Amino acid sequence: MNEKYGIAGYGCYIPRYRIKVEEIAAVWGGDAERIKEGLLVEEKSVPDSDEDTITISVEAAKNALARAGIDPQKIGALFIGSESHPYAVKPSGTVVADALGISPNVLVADMEFACKAGTAGVQCCLGLVKSGEIDYGMAIGADTSQGQPGDALEYTAGAGGASFIIGPKPLAVIEGMTSFTTDTPDFWRREGQDFPKHGSRFTGEPAYFKHVVSATENLMKKLSLKAGDFDYVAFHTPNGKFPLRAAKILGFNKEKLMPGLIVTKIGNTYSGASMLALCSILDNVAKPGQRILLTSYGSGAGSDSFSLLVTDKLLEARGRAKKIDYYINKKSYVSYGQYAKLRKKLKGIE
Repeated sequence: MNEKYGIAGYGCYIPRYRIKVEEIAAVWGGDAERIKEGLLVEEKSVPDSDEDTITISVEAAKNALARAGIDPQKIGALFIGSESHPYAVKPSGTVVADALGISPNVLVADMEFACKAGTAGVQCCLGLVKSGEIDYGMAIGADTSQGQPGDALEYTAGAGGASFIIGPKPLAVIEGMTSFTTDTPDFWRREGQDFPKHGSRFTGEPAYFKHVVSATENLMKKLSLKAGDFDYVAFHTPNGKFPLRAAKILGFNKEKLMPGLIVTKIGNTYSGASMLALCSILDNVAKPGQRILLTSYGSGAGSDSFSLLVTDKLLEARGRAKKIDYYINKKSYVSYGQYAKLRKKLKGIE
């Protein structure tokens, strides 16, 4: 059995509304230029009143199916990773599966692990496909993330999602994967709370950097690879500075990270963040034979790391669906008042 498995199709969706850092800072008395310099974020995506994790997932999945060129009935498992599922009790996945025309003979599960639940779904799909239990699996990472008014998170918490179809004859072979997980409570939201809490600078070290670096180092050791063996890198992007620092620690050139550093234009899309970074690389720069590193991060805390080898099938598949730049460039700005109304922020003001 020499069959190769990996990403057979991919797609993304980002809401068109944006709000600038200056608009938020003007309300809360912040220094916009200093904030932009500190976070390396200029603006973020904002979901419309009729957009949520389910609608984002459906749009991203449609693009993934178009690139894979398969019948939705061939999807044997669907996992949706998010920390903003619309319902506390009722799966997002059942609605998405029905909207896509996936057969009822399918395994569906909603997943939650802060910002890495989407990549956890990729791991589950890969296991099921390689075992022969299913032909194809679909993993989605999507969020309409929350940030309390006036909190630092409000400058970055965006919305968007990506969908990966895992199966044979892939556009990018998954060569290997690892995970690194500890009980590090750097960010949390209790049941019934509207907005999350966070440990401020504690979210960097020992949270983000320890897990991203450890998972990546473990992957490279497992596959006998080094930084120079990768052409591009996609990390989780809570802001623009964290992934740049992680890349430096691991010995990656900044240029390998930049094609996926779209956080500056759309903010932190949480479960969709690292997956959208990979979509940007696949859409814009990746070539057959090149190797890509993907490492996610989820608070609480854990990271999943993957090595991907691009195949010649990518070049044909790219044009079958809307690319990420279409969604990044199709934008309309909102005022803070419009933003507060769309995100139901007023109840969060103390």
